[in-house]
Amino acid sequence: MSIELRRRQVPVGELSLHVVESGDPDGRPFLLLHGWPESSRSWRPVMAAAGRDARLLAVDLPGIGRSTGSTGGSKRRIAAAVHTLIGELGLTGATLVGHDAGGMAAYAYLRRHDAVDRVVVMNTVLPGVAPWEQVLRNPHIWHFGLHAVPDLPELLVDGRQQAYFDHFRRVLSADPDRITPGSRAEQAAAYRELPQLTAGFDLYRALAQDARDNADSAAAGPVDTPLLYLRGTREPVDLDAYAAGLREAGVRALSTGLIEGGGHFMQEERPAEVWHAVREFAES
Repeated sequence: MSIELRRRQVPVGELSLHVVESGDPDGRPFLLLHGWPESSRSWRPVMAAAGRDARLLAVDLPGIGRSTGSTGGSKRRIAAAVHTLIGELGLTGATLVGHDAGGMAAYAYLRRHDAVDRVVVMNTVLPGVAPWEQVLRNPHIWHFGLHAVPDLPELLVDGRQQAYFDHFRRVLSADPDRITPGSRAEQAAAYRELPQLTAGFDLYRALAQDARDNADSAAAGPVDTPLLYLRGTREPVDLDAYAAGLREAGVRALSTGLIEGGGHFMQEERPAEVWHAVREFAES
């Protein structure tokens, strides 16, 4: 389905956030945060699956794509920027959906802000929330350490963005061919400039602080905003372990779900199924 896309730049303090919107301007809003190495472009298939009835708004994270400014990769600071953005756009009754690092930011939002009705976190471990320490010990997650090193990943990847990013899509996707060449190229372009590349790696450099922030949030008390935690059936994770960690951290209204056939990049691999799960959760 072809969809009309509406674009705008929204000043948020020292940031300028690029927002791509589709669907009914008066419909129920769904605010979408991408991960790494992605941009708002990664949500285009979900926007197409949603059609014209719902209002979907995909945001380039600070410093990436057409968004400018820096949060140093802090998920708490990204969440604060999203909170301001929601106010600037006048969104009410929104569902906040985050994938990968965007899911980390969505979780940080859940713990500190209450201007959304529901939150969806997809395809990510959450810093400081079990099984965080177990994941860090997994040798297949080598890139967490590399990307956190100052300057080195930029030196290695600058000028080779698409080739490097495509490695992760091949390894982590259940069906890499469902991520189109056009989408790959457009998302690599979102990291073309060195400051954009740094903004992406800063998402990893902030993980230790994110873990401390999430531990502080858990110690402050439970949270009642409904959370849906989604993974793909083709991801090698124990969904029950993630659910237990979230409950232990104080998430009281937790739902979990699996997307059949989904790998890490589910919003492009299985967009119709992702939209179905998110819409059902929002309407429940």
